[in-house]
Amino acid sequence: MDATAIDDVLDTRPQRFRATVGIVLIALASALGAWVYVRGPSPFTVDVWWNQLFAAAPSEPLYAFALVMDQVGGHLTAVLIVPVLGAVAIFATRRRWSALYFLTASVGSALLVQVLKHTFGRARPEDILILSDYGSFPSGHTANAATIAVVAGVLFPRAWVRVVGAAWVILMAFSRTYLHAHWLSDTVGGALVGAGAALVLAAAFSRLRARDEDRLTIRRARKADAVEAGSS
Repeated sequence: MDATAIDDVLDTRPQRFRATVGIVLIALASALGAWVYVRGPSPFTVDVWWNQLFAAAPSEPLYAFALVMDQVGGHLTAVLIVPVLGAVAIFATRRRWSALYFLTASVGSALLVQVLKHTFGRARPEDILILSDYGSFPSGHTANAATIAVVAGVLFPRAWVRVVGAAWVILMAFSRTYLHAHWLSDTVGGALVGAGAALVLAAAFSRLRARDEDRLTIRRARKADAVEAGSS
Protein backbone atom coordinates (compact mmCIF):
# COMPACT_ATOMS: atom_id res chain seq x y z
CA MET A 1 0.00 0.00 0.00
CA ASP A 2 1.43 3.37 -1.04
CA ALA A 3 1.27 6.65 0.85
CA THR A 4 -1.98 7.67 -0.84
CA ALA A 5 -3.68 4.42 0.18
CA ILE A 6 -2.49 4.84 3.75
CA ASP A 7 -3.97 8.34 3.79
CA ASP A 8 -7.26 6.81 2.62
CA VAL A 9 -7.21 4.38 5.55
CA LEU A 10 -6.50 7.18 8.01
CA ASP A 11 -9.07 9.57 6.52
CA THR A 12 -11.91 9.76 9.03
CA ARG A 13 -14.57 10.41 6.40
CA PRO A 14 -14.65 6.95 4.76
CA GLN A 15 -14.25 5.35 8.19
CA ARG A 16 -17.20 7.28 9.56
CA PHE A 17 -19.18 6.24 6.50
CA ARG A 18 -18.29 2.60 7.08
CA ALA A 19 -19.26 2.82 10.73
CA THR A 20 -22.54 4.55 9.88
CA VAL A 21 -23.44 2.00 7.21
CA GLY A 22 -22.52 -0.84 9.56
CA ILE A 23 -24.71 0.52 12.34
CA VAL A 24 -27.59 1.02 9.91
CA LEU A 25 -27.29 -2.57 8.65
CA ILE A 26 -27.32 -3.96 12.19
CA ALA A 27 -30.29 -1.73 13.03
CA LEU A 28 -32.15 -3.00 9.95
CA ALA A 29 -31.47 -6.59 10.98
CA SER A 30 -32.74 -5.86 14.47
CA ALA A 31 -35.85 -4.16 13.07
CA LEU A 32 -36.52 -7.14 10.81
CA GLY A 33 -36.13 -9.45 13.80
CA ALA A 34 -38.54 -7.32 15.82
CA TRP A 35 -41.03 -7.47 12.95
CA VAL A 36 -40.70 -11.27 12.91
CA TYR A 37 -41.23 -11.38 16.68
CA VAL A 38 -44.32 -9.17 16.60
CA ARG A 39 -45.86 -11.20 13.76
CA GLY A 40 -45.57 -14.37 15.79
CA PRO A 41 -45.03 -17.85 14.34
CA SER A 42 -46.41 -17.05 10.87
CA PRO A 43 -43.59 -16.61 8.29
CA PHE A 44 -43.70 -13.93 5.63
CA THR A 45 -45.43 -14.75 2.33
CA VAL A 46 -42.10 -14.65 0.51
CA ASP A 47 -40.65 -17.06 3.08
CA VAL A 48 -43.41 -19.60 2.42
CA TRP A 49 -43.10 -19.21 -1.36
CA TRP A 50 -39.32 -19.66 -1.29
CA ASN A 51 -39.55 -22.66 1.04
CA GLN A 52 -42.17 -24.40 -1.11
CA LEU A 53 -40.24 -23.66 -4.28
CA PHE A 54 -37.39 -25.92 -3.18
CA ALA A 55 -39.66 -28.51 -1.61
CA ALA A 56 -41.37 -28.95 -4.96
CA ALA A 57 -38.13 -29.45 -6.90
CA PRO A 58 -35.68 -31.60 -4.90
CA SER A 59 -32.26 -32.26 -6.44
CA GLU A 60 -29.63 -34.64 -5.14
CA PRO A 61 -26.67 -32.57 -6.43
CA LEU A 62 -28.06 -29.39 -4.83
CA TYR A 63 -28.79 -31.27 -1.62
CA ALA A 64 -25.18 -32.55 -1.51
CA PHE A 65 -23.89 -29.03 -2.22
CA ALA A 66 -26.04 -27.60 0.57
CA LEU A 67 -24.72 -30.19 3.02
CA VAL A 68 -21.13 -29.25 2.15
CA MET A 69 -21.94 -25.57 2.66
CA ASP A 70 -23.52 -26.46 6.00
CA GLN A 71 -20.26 -27.96 7.19
CA VAL A 72 -17.98 -25.31 5.69
CA GLY A 73 -20.04 -22.32 6.79
CA GLY A 74 -20.83 -23.39 10.33
CA HIS A 75 -20.00 -25.69 13.21
CA LEU A 76 -16.35 -25.97 14.28
CA THR A 77 -15.15 -24.99 10.80
CA ALA A 78 -16.67 -21.52 10.88
CA VAL A 79 -16.36 -20.94 14.62
CA LEU A 80 -12.71 -21.89 15.01
CA ILE A 81 -10.87 -23.26 11.98
CA VAL A 82 -11.61 -20.53 9.39
CA PRO A 83 -11.07 -17.56 11.75
CA VAL A 84 -7.81 -18.98 13.13
CA LEU A 85 -6.38 -20.07 9.77
CA GLY A 86 -7.48 -16.81 8.16
CA ALA A 87 -5.87 -14.75 10.91
CA VAL A 88 -2.66 -16.78 10.67
CA ALA A 89 -2.54 -16.30 6.90
CA ILE A 90 -3.02 -12.54 7.25
CA PHE A 91 -0.48 -12.38 10.08
CA ALA A 92 2.03 -14.17 7.83
CA THR A 93 1.87 -11.18 5.47
CA ARG A 94 3.07 -9.01 8.39
CA ARG A 95 -0.37 -7.48 8.94
CA ARG A 96 -0.92 -8.28 12.62
CA TRP A 97 -3.63 -5.68 13.21
CA SER A 98 -5.49 -6.82 10.12
CA ALA A 99 -5.33 -10.37 11.45
CA LEU A 100 -6.78 -9.20 14.77
CA TYR A 101 -9.48 -7.30 12.88
CA PHE A 102 -10.52 -10.51 11.10
CA LEU A 103 -10.65 -12.45 14.36
CA THR A 104 -12.57 -9.73 16.15
CA ALA A 105 -15.07 -9.37 13.31
CA SER A 106 -15.67 -13.13 13.24
CA VAL A 107 -16.21 -13.33 16.98
CA GLY A 108 -18.26 -10.13 17.15
CA SER A 109 -20.55 -11.22 14.33
CA ALA A 110 -21.10 -14.66 15.91
CA LEU A 111 -21.91 -13.13 19.31
CA LEU A 112 -24.34 -10.64 17.80
CA VAL A 113 -26.10 -13.45 15.94
CA GLN A 114 -26.56 -15.40 19.18
CA VAL A 115 -27.91 -12.32 20.97
CA LEU A 116 -30.51 -11.81 18.23
CA LYS A 117 -31.38 -15.51 18.06
CA HIS A 118 -32.15 -15.63 21.78
CA THR A 119 -33.91 -12.27 21.70
CA PHE A 120 -36.38 -13.14 18.95
CA GLY A 121 -36.51 -16.95 19.29
CA ARG A 122 -37.95 -17.60 15.85
CA ALA A 123 -38.86 -21.21 15.07
CA ARG A 124 -37.15 -22.90 12.14
CA PRO A 125 -39.15 -24.36 9.23
CA GLU A 126 -40.82 -27.63 10.20
CA ASP A 127 -39.40 -29.45 7.17
CA ILE A 128 -35.76 -28.78 8.15
CA LEU A 129 -33.44 -31.46 6.73
CA ILE A 130 -30.58 -31.17 9.24
CA LEU A 131 -30.05 -30.83 12.98
CA SER A 132 -29.43 -27.28 14.10
CA ASP A 133 -29.28 -25.08 17.18
CA TYR A 134 -31.84 -22.77 18.73
CA GLY A 135 -33.29 -19.87 16.83
CA SER A 136 -33.90 -19.37 13.14
CA PHE A 137 -33.38 -15.60 12.94
CA PRO A 138 -30.83 -14.55 11.89
CA SER A 139 -28.90 -17.16 9.92
CA GLY A 140 -25.50 -17.62 11.54
CA HIS A 141 -24.04 -19.31 8.46
CA THR A 142 -25.05 -16.38 6.25
CA ALA A 143 -23.82 -13.85 8.80
CA ASN A 144 -20.44 -15.59 8.91
CA ALA A 145 -20.24 -15.62 5.10
CA ALA A 146 -21.07 -11.90 4.95
CA THR A 147 -18.46 -11.10 7.60
CA ILE A 148 -15.76 -12.94 5.67
CA ALA A 149 -16.81 -11.29 2.41
CA VAL A 150 -16.73 -7.76 3.85
CA VAL A 151 -13.45 -8.30 5.71
CA ALA A 152 -11.86 -9.63 2.51
CA GLY A 153 -13.16 -6.61 0.59
CA VAL A 154 -11.77 -4.23 3.22
CA LEU A 155 -8.33 -5.86 3.39
CA PHE A 156 -8.02 -6.59 -0.33
CA PRO A 157 -10.00 -3.85 -2.14
CA ARG A 158 -10.25 -5.49 -5.56
CA ALA A 159 -13.38 -5.83 -7.69
CA TRP A 160 -12.97 -9.59 -8.11
CA VAL A 161 -12.65 -10.06 -4.33
CA ARG A 162 -15.97 -8.30 -3.80
CA VAL A 163 -17.65 -10.27 -6.59
CA VAL A 164 -16.45 -13.56 -5.13
CA GLY A 165 -17.49 -12.42 -1.65
CA ALA A 166 -21.00 -11.52 -2.81
CA ALA A 167 -21.31 -14.86 -4.60
CA TRP A 168 -20.21 -16.67 -1.42
CA VAL A 169 -22.91 -14.95 0.63
CA ILE A 170 -25.61 -15.70 -1.95
CA LEU A 171 -24.62 -19.36 -2.22
CA MET A 172 -24.56 -19.72 1.56
CA ALA A 173 -28.00 -18.15 1.87
CA PHE A 174 -29.29 -20.45 -0.87
CA SER A 175 -27.88 -23.54 0.84
CA ARG A 176 -29.50 -22.63 4.17
CA THR A 177 -32.93 -22.23 2.63
CA TYR A 178 -32.51 -25.31 0.43
CA LEU A 179 -32.00 -27.38 3.57
CA HIS A 180 -35.05 -25.65 5.08
CA ALA A 181 -32.81 -24.69 8.00
CA HIS A 182 -33.90 -21.06 7.62
CA TRP A 183 -36.57 -18.90 6.14
CA LEU A 184 -35.40 -16.54 3.39
CA SER A 185 -35.81 -13.55 5.71
CA ASP A 186 -33.44 -15.24 8.19
CA THR A 187 -30.68 -15.19 5.60
CA VAL A 188 -31.36 -11.53 4.81
CA GLY A 189 -31.03 -10.75 8.51
CA GLY A 190 -27.84 -12.77 8.74
CA ALA A 191 -26.26 -10.97 5.79
CA LEU A 192 -27.14 -7.59 7.34
CA VAL A 193 -25.67 -8.55 10.73
CA GLY A 194 -22.47 -10.04 9.33
CA ALA A 195 -21.76 -7.17 6.96
CA GLY A 196 -22.69 -4.58 9.57
CA ALA A 197 -20.39 -6.00 12.23
CA ALA A 198 -17.49 -6.21 9.77
CA LEU A 199 -17.95 -2.60 8.65
CA VAL A 200 -18.20 -1.17 12.17
CA LEU A 201 -15.02 -3.00 13.21
CA ALA A 202 -13.26 -2.00 9.99
CA ALA A 203 -13.71 1.61 11.03
CA ALA A 204 -12.59 0.84 14.60
CA PHE A 205 -9.40 -0.89 13.39
CA SER A 206 -8.60 1.58 10.59
CA ARG A 207 -5.70 3.40 12.31
CA LEU A 208 -4.20 0.19 13.63
CA ARG A 209 -4.38 -1.40 10.17
CA ALA A 210 -2.69 1.68 8.74
CA ARG A 211 0.31 0.99 10.98
CA ASP A 212 0.71 -2.40 9.33
CA GLU A 213 0.63 -0.86 5.87
CA ASP A 214 3.02 1.91 6.90
CA ARG A 215 5.58 -0.64 8.12
CA LEU A 216 5.20 -2.67 4.93
CA THR A 217 5.67 0.42 2.77
CA ILE A 218 8.84 1.37 4.64
CA ARG A 219 10.15 -2.19 4.43
CA ARG A 220 9.53 -2.34 0.68
CA ALA A 221 11.21 1.03 0.17
CA ARG A 222 14.30 -0.08 2.11
CA LYS A 223 14.43 -3.33 0.16
CA ALA A 224 14.19 -1.46 -3.13
CA ASP A 225 16.95 0.91 -2.03
CA ALA A 226 19.16 -2.02 -1.07
CA VAL A 227 18.60 -3.69 -4.43
CA GLU A 228 19.34 -0.44 -6.23
CA ALA A 229 22.50 0.13 -4.18
CA GLY A 230 23.67 -3.42 -4.86
CA SER A 231 23.21 -3.09 -8.58
CA SER A 232 25.03 0.25 -8.83
